[in-house]
Amino acid sequence: MSAPVGVFDSGVGGLSVLQEIQQLLPSESLLYVADSAYVPYGEKPPEQIRERSRLIARFLFEQGAKALVLACNTATAAAINELRGEFDMPIIGMEPAVKPAALATRNGVVGVLATTGTLQSAKFAALLDRFAGSVRVLTQPCPGLVECVERGELNGPEVEALLQRYTAPLLAAGCDTLILGCTHYPFLRPALQRILPAQIQVVDTGAAVARQLQVRLAESGLLAEPGQAITRFWSSGDPQLMGSILPTLLKVDGAVDILPV
Repeated sequence: MSAPVGVFDSGVGGLSVLQEIQQLLPSESLLYVADSAYVPYGEKPPEQIRERSRLIARFLFEQGAKALVLACNTATAAAINELRGEFDMPIIGMEPAVKPAALATRNGVVGVLATTGTLQSAKFAALLDRFAGSVRVLTQPCPGLVECVERGELNGPEVEALLQRYTAPLLAAGCDTLILGCTHYPFLRPALQRILPAQIQVVDTGAAVARQLQVRLAESGLLAEPGQAITRFWSSGDPQLMGSILPTLLKVDGAVDILPV
């Protein structure tokens, strides 16, 4: 089916998920909305996140989206149940990789880097109850990291100082597995792995979300036929700013138009 898949995040972080979708499902056309005027969602009240999520979901639906990916842990926690009640299409969300991390840890201590909104959500608490078991899960809110990625700043003194500050207490507590609980954070993985001991495992959920999208599209008979896929971009912030950092975050062929929304 030639209809596109809609993907959105509070900013450019969801491009890490879009990248996984492109790799797994190269024939799927994609619509991406960066709600950069309201980034980061992790510090916003849940009712505002639900309002923004509804508005963007409606926009993507009007653009012909056949499915929706909430490429944001905080938006998923705040809004996915409401969106599933309103829209008759597959809707796939994000959640921190507690289950795979609990299976991967060797010493039973797992750390989570995430936004305040994700860590305070009832969905995250339920996730811990369901999958953590006897594993000790340590959480660390990370203000400032999202803003670095939004500027296209993936390396340098500020990024390294923030990563050192946020990982130090987790490492001191014996964490051997680290969950990237925000879709912006995979873009910081190279910088993170430079400061982490080699034995620390780092996990995120982008690839798992792409696989779940594939399953849901197949179940609904919505998978695209092999062919040329198109990806379109919108931003509620400054489209020129997003355009300037897009090549840093995502492999793009030629110039890309980013439209205001």
